[in-house]
Amino acid sequence: MRRLEERSGGRWRPSPGSVYPMLQQLEDEGLVRSVEGEGRKAYELTDEGRAQADPAALDELGDDSGADGGAGLREELEQLHMAVRQIRTTKGNDEVVAGATEALREARKTIYRLLAEA
Repeated sequence: MRRLEERSGGRWRPSPGSVYPMLQQLEDEGLVRSVEGEGRKAYELTDEGRAQADPAALDELGDDSGADGGAGLREELEQLHMAVRQIRTTKGNDEVVAGATEALREARKTIYRLLAEA
């Protein structure tokens, strides 16, 4: 988590509640494995994980080209994206998918409403 925060220049501070469930899911999918080192648990990509990794995604975290004070907005969007991915990868049931779809639709409408009022 500290390395993610450093890579993002402090713009993204992932919480344990968002990181550890994702790490467990990635481990279940065989994309990462836990390793013990210096009395701490760490994770590393497996060969399959490396094959699927997008190096540009981490590079974008440190990209200052669009830094305009919207760091909180970007962080929330990242967290939202991870939540949606969890639904997709865990094959959420029809009710969960429908609920998430409706929540995203309402969020989009709300954001457009905010833009219209600005």
